[in-house]
Amino acid sequence: MATASATIDIPASADQVWQLIGGFNTLPDWLPLIPKSELSEGGRVRTLQTADGAVVIERLQAFDNAARTYSYSIEQAPFPATDYLATIKVEAQGQGARVTWSGRFNAKGVSEEEVVALFNGIYQGGLEALRANYPA
Repeated sequence: MATASATIDIPASADQVWQLIGGFNTLPDWLPLIPKSELSEGGRVRTLQTADGAVVIERLQAFDNAARTYSYSIEQAPFPATDYLATIKVEAQGQGARVTWSGRFNAKGVSEEEVVALFNGIYQGGLEALRANYPA
């Protein structure tokens, strides 16, 4: 099983950052790659539309508001991966917050290195977009 991970420090409190990203339906609020998100199944499934029109369906697997973390799996996506499980976590870091976005998955139809590079890029780009919401 392959893994990818990205971490970024943000000059805002962990609670402030969690308020923006902690909702399972909030990706369009901070991630430009995802302009649309719709919840179904009582908020457990989100159907995302990417900026290029692709559809990604994700299922919430675990949510812990007190620990500022949630995990989700992908049920349908144009990504070359299977058995995907990712976690977003916000931790207090001094006066600011540290956000980690990580995932594990199996490559499908491409090398493990290619799919790791893909998700590392998605996570890092997403966290940089998140950081842009908090000018220093």
